[in-house]
Amino acid sequence: MLAVVAAVLFGLALIFELAGVSLEVITSTVLVTAGLLCLALYFAGVGSREVVYRRRSRR
Repeated sequence: MLAVVAAVLFGLALIFELAGVSLEVITSTVLVTAGLLCLALYFAGVGSREVVYRRRSRR
């Protein structure tokens, strides 16, 4: 999910950069930084649906 969010942010950053659009706070640099943050969290495993359960073995 975070990888998809990062892709959308990178796409918006590209459009902002090509069109020369800059809102007050939201610039292409801010969008790229947010996209990199999302990718870093994705690679770190944050937000993954995979849950690891540890089983205790009884012997």
